[in-house]
Amino acid sequence: MANAKPRVIVVGGGLAGLAASVRIAEAGVPVDLFSMVPVKRSHSVCAQGGINACNEVARQQGYSEWMHFDETIYGGDFLNHQPPVYQMCYEAPKIIDLLDRMGVPFNRTAEGERDLRMFGGSLYKRTHFAGATTGQQLLYALDEQTRRYEAEGKVKKYEFWEFLWPVLDDQGVCKGIVAQDMRTMQIRSYRADAVIIATGGCGLVYGKSTMSVICTGGAAARCFQAGAWLGNPEMIQVHPTAIPGEDKCRLMSESARGEGGRVWVPRQKNDPRKGIDIPENERWYFLEEKYPKYGNLVPRDIATREIFFICQQGYGVGGGRQVYLDVSHLPEATKKKLHGILEIYEKFVGEDPKKAPMRIFPAVHYSMGGLYTDYEAAPDNKGLVQGAHGNMMTNIKGLYAFGEVNYNYHGANRLGANALLNCIFDGLFCGLGVANYVRDGVATSSADTQASVYDRAVAQEESRMKQLLSGHGTYNPYKIHEQLGNAMTDYATVVRDENGLKGLRGIIAELREQYRKLKLTDTGMWTNQNLSFARALGDMLIYADAVALGALERRESRGAHYRSDYTERDDSKFLKTTIAKWNPSSYSVSLEYADVPTPLIQPRQRTYGKVDKKEPAAAKA
Repeated sequence: MANAKPRVIVVGGGLAGLAASVRIAEAGVPVDLFSMVPVKRSHSVCAQGGINACNEVARQQGYSEWMHFDETIYGGDFLNHQPPVYQMCYEAPKIIDLLDRMGVPFNRTAEGERDLRMFGGSLYKRTHFAGATTGQQLLYALDEQTRRYEAEGKVKKYEFWEFLWPVLDDQGVCKGIVAQDMRTMQIRSYRADAVIIATGGCGLVYGKSTMSVICTGGAAARCFQAGAWLGNPEMIQVHPTAIPGEDKCRLMSESARGEGGRVWVPRQKNDPRKGIDIPENERWYFLEEKYPKYGNLVPRDIATREIFFICQQGYGVGGGRQVYLDVSHLPEATKKKLHGILEIYEKFVGEDPKKAPMRIFPAVHYSMGGLYTDYEAAPDNKGLVQGAHGNMMTNIKGLYAFGEVNYNYHGANRLGANALLNCIFDGLFCGLGVANYVRDGVATSSADTQASVYDRAVAQEESRMKQLLSGHGTYNPYKIHEQLGNAMTDYATVVRDENGLKGLRGIIAELREQYRKLKLTDTGMWTNQNLSFARALGDMLIYADAVALGALERRESRGAHYRSDYTERDDSKFLKTTIAKWNPSSYSVSLEYADVPTPLIQPRQRTYGKVDKKEPAAAKA
């Protein structure tokens, strides 16, 4: 079968997966697209605020692609790799033009130009948006393009299929995947000459987050156990504004602050009045007082910590863990732009945010860390070599990582509205390199790979399934997950320290022992979600240990990683990528470090114009 046509598997139906499918199919290479849910229900649909790019209107303000690049590196606290970020920022205007031609209904100015809004980490408007449902509009547009290639036979969708394992040949090269039909529970292998993992973040490791319930990090953890490395797993973003809920946390987009929303607390501790009844002079707009230059538009890591500390000092609403996010003062036309998120708040809280301030608190939101990937930089480091085989390939040849599951772009803190850009950029720009790799860089076609390689991988996953189904232990996987989420939230979110992280690793080790003694309530072989969750739980425990160990060993504060016992950034020791490796013989995680090159922008102090204000000024008469 030496003349068989090369084929690519894309795992994940969000923006990164769809963009990659479109780009690779466009290059004439067939694609198999796997998703646990219908692609239009992928987590990308939940993105609200916008997508960053410089355009002509932004240039007239004095903005540029270089400033976008600098803001991203500065916002990431210099842990990002600069060549891929440079390329992403300079490709951004072209990506917006393409999305516009695809029919994305971007908001427009009265003159017909694409409208822009403010977003954190910038003093310029540079965020394109479609109301407060930007992710949904982008996802639907890219799904339309994918379905066009599907109709031509160039893309084949496998919805309701769960990725279980990458298939590696005897030389350690990725040659396909093992997946399970989530309805019939059939496990089978699929051949491919390259595999792209585009499965998003790991929010469920923290129990409750703003992410969808499919965002377990399971796919990344399975690749990790198969030999792929993780990069900076400790870098987890906590979004400053979310609605705490019993089931999950619902995001209140940064677009609310971008459009003029204000964060505040009562100046008087334990003020019993409702927010709407507290007069202006008795409100403490602490972000505006502490960061007069950026105000409510400081990056997410800073806003999150300030909210956390304010509540810790007893200034939270009613003395609790909440602050106000207020858009009630905004003009009706602006509130219309935010309709999508205001509707969510009213639905789940029962209060009209157009009239009364919203009560919010930080929640786990994004994984800056993920599968470790490499790239081929341009000779002057200003971008990447277009079409290079190695762009965003993991250390396993033929296995790629795109989107949030890829660690490369955001360093220690992601700027809002760079996530959608990162996903689409990976798919469109780096997807070409995947197409070139399967046509020119594959020594042995997957069609010529021995069947025993695939049979062995399928047998491994069938054995794992049978072991879970036949368990006669006493532990409930959902109870273990609850304990894991509570421990991760307590010790590895906004503030971390040595004792807490050591204790966390002990808790994870204990939960891993309990995991060996599971008992599933559903042992059937039809749409068994109990089985799928229990399998993912084992992977979450492994990923959680990588997060905890990375946070423990990074003895500094950088971006979203804040250590109360090491409060300063330490470039001399930790301007480095954490590389986590899995040791199957000892069933444990180990760490190595690699220097982060800074060829274009040198590290500098990251302050955002902070003014030290620990207490509110007295209320004005």
